[in-house]
Amino acid sequence: MSTQQEAPTFVPLGSGRHPLRALVPEDTFHITRLGLLAVYLCGYLYWLNYRGVPIDRISVAISIAIFLVCAFIGRSLRTWAVLLADCALYSVMWLAYERTRGAADDGIHVFGWFTIGPFPRQLDVMREIDRAMFLGNDPNVVLQDRLWQNQVRWWDWVASTTYMTHFVLPMAAMAVLWAVSHRQWARFIKRFATLLLVACVMFVLMPTVPPWMAGDPKYGYNVLPQLHHSAGRGFYDLGFRGFVKSYTKALGNGNPVAAMPSLHSSFALIVPLFFMQWIRRRWVKWVLLLFPVLMLTSLVYLGEHWIIDGLVGWAITVSAFWFWDWHEARTRTRRVASSEAALA
Repeated sequence: MSTQQEAPTFVPLGSGRHPLRALVPEDTFHITRLGLLAVYLCGYLYWLNYRGVPIDRISVAISIAIFLVCAFIGRSLRTWAVLLADCALYSVMWLAYERTRGAADDGIHVFGWFTIGPFPRQLDVMREIDRAMFLGNDPNVVLQDRLWQNQVRWWDWVASTTYMTHFVLPMAAMAVLWAVSHRQWARFIKRFATLLLVACVMFVLMPTVPPWMAGDPKYGYNVLPQLHHSAGRGFYDLGFRGFVKSYTKALGNGNPVAAMPSLHSSFALIVPLFFMQWIRRRWVKWVLLLFPVLMLTSLVYLGEHWIIDGLVGWAITVSAFWFWDWHEARTRTRRVASSEAALA
């Protein structure tokens, strides 16, 4: 008997005879999805240039829905059912956020039985914390005195563009994770929803007067010199003349005293912090972490937030990551122990 073993036969994947094709069906809609996503990207850029950034929740939801249809076309019915359930949870999360944020100044009415709040507006404490960190100076006033000019400068472009990413970046990250990996989307949304939950509670308990309002005589505070309040002027100057809803109208649908913590700062940190797990080079990670610093600097320059608003937002974001990292590690350890016990 011959002891020689027959050499394995390798069959090219594209030859039509590969045995894995019987187990893993060919995805005939793969090229279609790529083509639709390319069309979507071109359409979005066209809309961005000629119609403006969709910053209201309805327009953002519509743009995400179109993206998901392009990304999920040809998927199984089960995948679509999971997607619809996810969308329902996503909508409930944002609805709860909008209702709570809008009630930050008037309190929350619980089923018409009783009202939680309204609580006193915070102003002096926030200002004094900022002044303590900057040796008795008001950072908002200092930045505007040094940088604000009647003519739009390049730093106005940077500040406005950075500010506007708040309305696009986190939702774009969710949509991409939705299309690529449901598990990673679930991990991201747990951290994101935890951040929103804590923020909503703080909005109700600590309604905070933002710097631009503290310096506007019509609100009667007169704590700061009157600040320039035009977060979109650098963005307009770049040629983006309109929004799906104007910036002023979008602000009117919210609550200006729902400012502690700063979700602009939180969202600017949560996206790079989540995607950092797939980055190996340390210098790239540090570059990514410059973005939330740039966001907070822009917010202070534009008079939108106190520095302490942004620092608290960062602290809540990091805490949400710490909690869910700990919970996921604990769950993995428990499952490994259970599997080892079953094998034994």
